[in-house]
Amino acid sequence: MTVTFADIEAARERFDDPDIVRQTPIETNRSLSEMSGADVHLKMEHLQRTGSFKTRGAYNKLKQEAERGSDKHVVAASAGNHAQGVALAATTVGLESTIVMPENAPQAKVDATRSYGATVELHGANFGESMSHAQAKAEAPGMLFVHAYDDPDIVAGQGTLGLEIYEQVPDVDTVIVPIGGGGLIGGISTALDALDDEVRVIGVQADLAATVPDSLQKGIPVDEESPKTIADGIATGSISELTLGLIEEHVDEVVTVSDDDIARSILVVLERAKQLVEGAGAASVAALLSETVDVDGETVVPLLCGGNIDMSMLQTVLTHALTDRCQLLRLQIRIRDQPGEMGHISSIIGEKGANIRTVRHDRAVGDLEVGDAYLVFQVVTSGEGHAKNVMAAIEDAGYEVERVN
Repeated sequence: MTVTFADIEAARERFDDPDIVRQTPIETNRSLSEMSGADVHLKMEHLQRTGSFKTRGAYNKLKQEAERGSDKHVVAASAGNHAQGVALAATTVGLESTIVMPENAPQAKVDATRSYGATVELHGANFGESMSHAQAKAEAPGMLFVHAYDDPDIVAGQGTLGLEIYEQVPDVDTVIVPIGGGGLIGGISTALDALDDEVRVIGVQADLAATVPDSLQKGIPVDEESPKTIADGIATGSISELTLGLIEEHVDEVVTVSDDDIARSILVVLERAKQLVEGAGAASVAALLSETVDVDGETVVPLLCGGNIDMSMLQTVLTHALTDRCQLLRLQIRIRDQPGEMGHISSIIGEKGANIRTVRHDRAVGDLEVGDAYLVFQVVTSGEGHAKNVMAAIEDAGYEVERVN
C-alpha cells in the first residue's frame, strides 16, 4: 500500500460540502514569531466542525464506499477525534456506524461522537484494547472497519492539508506536524514533497509515547504498549508499515517533546493566539519553541490539529502550567501554634497583592517541636517576581517559609 499525490488531489475533489470538511484558516502570530525567531503561521485545523482533521480521511473513504452503493455497517476504534470524524462522515453518506472507545475516553468526546449519529461502545483500558475489540466486531459479515491511519484512503484525505498549507503559505520553509499513528504526517509530507521538495517537514511526538524514532532506527513499526501523555490524540502507541514508509520517504526530521512542554504550549496558544487546543494540537508549538528545532529566519507553519480538550484535562494542564510559572504557589510556613498567626501571615500576603485560595494547619509532622505547626497556603501571584516578593515579606516578618510545589 502507498499513497500518491494524485490520490490526495482526488480526495480534495470529493470534499464538496463545507459543512463536513472546510478549508481552515491560517493566521500569522507575532508573539510566537518573536519567541521562535521565525515567521510563524498557525494552521487552524482545530476549527473543523468536529474539532480536528480526522473528518478529512474518514469522509474521503466513506464517500467512495457510498458511491459504490455499499450499505456496510462502519466500525472504528478511537480515543476521540477519529471517532467523531468517522461518525460524521458515515452519517453524512448514509451509513450506520459503531465506534469503540476506551473506557476512560473523555466524556465530551463520547457525547460528541454520539451527537454525530454513531453508536458508541466503551471497551478496554486503552486504545489498543479498543482497537482489538473493534477489529473483532468488524470480522462479522456486512461490517467495514475504518482504521485511523493504516488505510491509503484515510491518509490521502489527511494529505489534503498539505495542499491547503502550500496554497495559503507558498513561501513556507518548514511545516511542523504532530504524529500519532502517522497518517496525518504521511499524507501532508507526500503532498508537500510533490509540490516543493525544498519544504522541510518535521514530525513531533510526546516523548513517553514516541514510536517513530525507534521505528525509523529499526526499519519496522515499533509499538509502545503503554503510551503516557496528556496528548491523548497522539497516544496511539503504534504506527503502520504504510505510514512508516511514507515517513521514511518524505519526512525530514522527527523530534520529541515532554508533557511539560505540551502543557506550557497549550497555555501559550491560549494566551498569545487566543485559541484553545488539545495536547496533540499544541505539540507542534511545543516543538517550535523547543531547543531541538532550529527555525530561525524561516517561514514556519505549526499545525494545530485538534481542539477537543476535555475540561478536566484543561484544568489539570492549567494548574500544572501556572505552577511552573510561579503563578500558583503552595507555601509551607512554620509558626508557633497560637492565636493570631494565621491572620498575621494572611495580612502580609494580602498587602503584597497576592490572593489566598486555601490554607490548612499541619500539626502532626515529625520535624516539628512541641507547640509549633505548619501553615500551608495556596497562593495566586502574577508570576515569578511577585512570588519572590511575597516569600521575602514573610521571611522578613520572622517566619521560615518554603515553596512545596
